[in-house]
Amino acid sequence: LQPAMRVIEGLSDFAHEQQQRIQGAVLQEHEGVLQGFLNGLSGRALRLSESEQVYTDSEKVFLPALWGVLPDEMENFRLYKACSAFLWAQTRYGAFSTLRRHDLFQQETPDELLQLFYQMESLRLESIISRELPGLYREVERIKTMLEEPELPAEWAVVARQLADPKATAEDVLILTRAYHGKLALYPRRIYHGGFNREAVAATMDARIEREKAKFRISLDKIIQELDEKTAEAEREEPRQFSQRLVEEETVPEGFEIEILLDDQPLALPPDVENTLSSIIQDLSELPEEYLHPAGPGEYDPNFIKEEDEEEGESVWSGTYHEEGAFIYAEWDYQRKHYRKNWCAMREINIKPLYDDFYRQTMGKYSGLVKHLRKTFEAMRDEDRLLKRQPHGDGVDIDALVEALADQKLGREMTDRLFTRMHRTERNIAVVFMVDMSGSTKGWINDAEREALILLCEALETLGDRYAIYGFSSITRKRCELYRIKRFEDPYNDEVKARISGIEPKDYTRMGFAIRHLTALLKDVDARTRMLITLSDGKPDDYDNYRGVYGIEDTRRALIEARRDGVHPYCITIDDEAKDYLPHLYGPAAYTVLSDVGSLPLKVSDIYRRLTT
Repeated sequence: LQPAMRVIEGLSDFAHEQQQRIQGAVLQEHEGVLQGFLNGLSGRALRLSESEQVYTDSEKVFLPALWGVLPDEMENFRLYKACSAFLWAQTRYGAFSTLRRHDLFQQETPDELLQLFYQMESLRLESIISRELPGLYREVERIKTMLEEPELPAEWAVVARQLADPKATAEDVLILTRAYHGKLALYPRRIYHGGFNREAVAATMDARIEREKAKFRISLDKIIQELDEKTAEAEREEPRQFSQRLVEEETVPEGFEIEILLDDQPLALPPDVENTLSSIIQDLSELPEEYLHPAGPGEYDPNFIKEEDEEEGESVWSGTYHEEGAFIYAEWDYQRKHYRKNWCAMREINIKPLYDDFYRQTMGKYSGLVKHLRKTFEAMRDEDRLLKRQPHGDGVDIDALVEALADQKLGREMTDRLFTRMHRTERNIAVVFMVDMSGSTKGWINDAEREALILLCEALETLGDRYAIYGFSSITRKRCELYRIKRFEDPYNDEVKARISGIEPKDYTRMGFAIRHLTALLKDVDARTRMLITLSDGKPDDYDNYRGVYGIEDTRRALIEARRDGVHPYCITIDDEAKDYLPHLYGPAAYTVLSDVGSLPLKVSDIYRRLTT
């Protein structure tokens, strides 16, 4: 009842959101255009992300998933664009580097001081945008009018004129902030200015500064190694020396660029190193001398310099492995509460058949059970069912009649549903078996899975249900593989039996991509009931960060998507810890935990019979 009560209590919020959807803009629909707009601006590349709060952490621009404060979708899209530009300007024109340089991100810094700085800085940035992006600023002026923004108070108008000077810097804003602190009341916040989250900015900047120091020093070491290989110098009397030279450049906010010298000669840096250098200057307004010392062997862990979303998006296609035949799937990031688009690269692969005695041995081992299964499943095929409480029929429903006579005795109206009749039910079921082929299934588990599939196929051939079998495995998001064992259209023949025999342990257990792909296959099958049954020995896991809560939440999201598309998921597992996470994934009644690996072949057919009867 508690979820239902929350829905009832939130009815007004729901109505407000529906109204916003009518006139509002959805970030996901405009994300491509907005991301392209941000990519075209100077400075560090910023990424878009959804959040209830509007702010930037200096690497991501956080915007609401739905914005409907203006009358129509296009106007709200312009608001998205204007706010993105102001958040970009916060990172590009020295606000964050100035606050960090003066240690103002510390907890003891009064919030009122930072809020005053933020509002003064917003006025300076508005002036900069009016000069640098006049077309966008005309849209900002239009938004001001539509929102009926009040004029600045007289005392703020004086400050705004000072900050409109093209030579005004973030340092000047800080000086004014300290001078007016406690003397100047804040003006109403402009929605397109965005917000300020000092904790997020401080944490992101600290991590990036350390990471980019390592990247820059490692890059200098690689440059030296490449130069030495080209010149084939065996020995040098003196080690190579890096130095820097400031070059005035009025077109950038810092007013200068840094040229790197090697042995007093200008050095042409690769583009990625140039970008790192630019980002360092943007954060520190200088290049500290210790950055010019190349990193020694093993000084940094390679994982330390890897950025969170490195190789985002279309780069999963890079490399010959992903050039042909790949499917690309999104993945749910529970921390960002947002999908990682184009994240997993997956390919369907025909499993290599193994023509050995496995099928014959399994049939001999379970000969008695096979006969029992065939007899049981044959009885399920187009069986007659007795329907009770019918308005007409061939027999009398005694239970319904007794209840009706009791109602008559009490003066109530008797029901006319007093009969029974026989009804022949026609089965219209399509099922996919998703088989875990991770490395942890090696040994008894792999044997039990293969035996269970042999018994299932024998029973299902008798029953006549449409079914398919796929194995899955992965090693990182860039190598997700789905193994065709039996497609819906494939007959159950010697080749399929050999493919089942050829099932062998592979790598890891990334489950989200497999569920999404097999759900798409099931959606194309014309069936009244569609089921996705997973045979697994453990929780979602992979070589990268796909483990723990992350893997479980992505798998859960994929299962929610499957149910939304009319697919009924079920899990059969032998993991002793499964009861800790399977209720969260599948629900309380959509899984079975087997305590004994050996019981898998015996139980799978029985579970299927119960699920589809």
